Amino acid sequence: MTAEQLKQLETSLWQAADKLRVDSGLKASEYATPILGLIFLRFASIKYNKVKNEIEQELEAQKNSRLQRERPDIAIDKCGFYLPPEAEYDYLLNLPEKEDIAKAIKVAMEKIEFYKPDLKGSLPKDEYFKLVTDHNKTLPKTLLKYFKDIPEDASGDVFGKVYEYFLAEFALAEGQGGGEFFTPISVVKLMVEIIEPYQGKILDPACGSGGMFVQSSYFVDRRKEELHDTDTKNLYVCGVERTPETVKLARMNLAVNNLRGEIKPANSYYEDPYDSYESFDFVMANPPFNVDDVNLERIKSQKRFSEYGIPQNKTKSSSKNKEKEADTVPNANYLWIILFATSLKPTGRAALVMANSASDARNSEAEIRKNLIKSGVIDCMLTLPKNMFYTVTLPATLWFFDKSKAGSFSSPVEGGREATVLFIDARNIFRQVTRALREFTAEHIQNIATIVRLYRGETKRLTQLLEKYKQQADAHEAKATEHKNIVLKTVSVYEKAKADWENLQEKITAAQGDAKQLKAEQNKTATILNKAQKEKDEAEKVHQSASNQAAYYQAHIHWLNERFPNGVYEDVIGLCKAATLAEIEEQDYSLNPGRYVGVVIEEDGLTEEEFLAEMKERHEVLNALNEKAADLEKIIEENLVSLF
Repeated sequence: MTAEQLKQLETSLWQAADKLRVDSGLKASEYATPILGLIFLRFASIKYNKVKNEIEQELEAQKNSRLQRERPDIAIDKCGFYLPPEAEYDYLLNLPEKEDIAKAIKVAMEKIEFYKPDLKGSLPKDEYFKLVTDHNKTLPKTLLKYFKDIPEDASGDVFGKVYEYFLAEFALAEGQGGGEFFTPISVVKLMVEIIEPYQGKILDPACGSGGMFVQSSYFVDRRKEELHDTDTKNLYVCGVERTPETVKLARMNLAVNNLRGEIKPANSYYEDPYDSYESFDFVMANPPFNVDDVNLERIKSQKRFSEYGIPQNKTKSSSKNKEKEADTVPNANYLWIILFATSLKPTGRAALVMANSASDARNSEAEIRKNLIKSGVIDCMLTLPKNMFYTVTLPATLWFFDKSKAGSFSSPVEGGREATVLFIDARNIFRQVTRALREFTAEHIQNIATIVRLYRGETKRLTQLLEKYKQQADAHEAKATEHKNIVLKTVSVYEKAKADWENLQEKITAAQGDAKQLKAEQNKTATILNKAQKEKDEAEKVHQSASNQAAYYQAHIHWLNERFPNGVYEDVIGLCKAATLAEIEEQDYSLNPGRYVGVVIEEDGLTEEEFLAEMKERHEVLNALNEKAADLEKIIEENLVSLF
């Protein structure tokens, strides 16, 4: 979805939530369920409408065929689900007010589940009866109206955005207390661009609303287009989520985005519904941070957790109802990290979001980290900027694994170069969205991903990106040039209209001519002047926007060329460093990028003598200002005394 579409959606969400607050008995944390159900219906209808003609054409073409397929089967092949007429959004929207809209919505949901068994039990139904009372039965219809204007061309992880919105505005409690945070879409996109899940099986053991799967699907679509690949999308997603309501949300997300796969309700600490050990091509997740009290006895015998060691100590359980001493995992961060490494096939890649503290954790975690590093599976560590998450300011790091590098530190060289781990410090790469929120732009994502691609030796990807930026810069520059001429013309017309207006005002002031005629001429001239000013302002706005966009892409070209002038990977102080095992050992096996990339020391161009002279001058200025401040303070004191 575009920024404008998202803004409109947020407006509709706020109106819907406000209506629920006033007219329903729901708590704020319950607003999301009925609203997400209606948004699912709206997007399902949009997708279904796009393939309706194809379905009809296929039905018509097979009329005389012996192998006739039913409409639902064709629809499921085309878009992943079938909508009977009474389940389409417009049908529900156009029902008369006297109809039982809540019941009609429930019937629609039941019919969708009937033709799409994967969704069985996932769509909201009885929740809509909670929106009606004996005195007011209009609320379901009102909510349908709020989302009818979601545009036909809207796309993106809409369920993720809505989930994110309700987390931010109404503090849904899936919860911050448990260290769980919705992953910003720009962060997910960066993770996807780096591990590139093009085909195969992908696992998210803490999948939430399924947003990582959606972004993976979009990545595949884009790469297929770039590579002119017409084969069927071969990506199968496997999600695990312990919160029942979020499982339903993730299943809706998969269905409306036509993703092959399944979401299973389970607790990933104790259950392994996919038998994950060395089973997946890709693993992605933003698992809950800093969870304690995971039962050690229940996990220590699991091969998926024990390969590199298990974090453990003897501690008192913090659970309210347990006073006795228990064997627990003091912090589950490293359980997730180990799970990612062990779930990968020999050529698999993984990406996870993790608290910064895990990069330098001590005690048993330090030994596990050492084992992971020496195994060679850690590919890259990337520090995120602060304030990237909607609901928390907790700093985070992205961990990237590449199982094909396993054993690389055991050999003296790897492809002609010494084996390394790539460290990236991206703390200074962001766009400020609000005072408390930052994000990556599409160009930030591509630039950072290109660092990793250069590190992997994929130099052609940098050339392609620079060419893409150049094409965009040139296109905007051409538009700016075109509109510069338009600006000159509109300015000329405006200046003439302004001069005519001023001359007329002088005539009116001097009463030169018939008053009635002057009044009519004044109205006509004012209309011409307003039109000319509007056209001038619009032309200047378009010209300035195009010029800004051209400069924007030129800046990204400069950013890449300045840091990688030879078109190959090289260490850049303050940004990236490929560290050898010896260098990592020197840092006591820390995986904190800040320890390796260093900081940029800005040169001021001054010699020592010039620096000292400037400091002396500034000191003298400071002393003078201090003396003046003291004099002013004395005057103020005297004035105050004189008042009494």
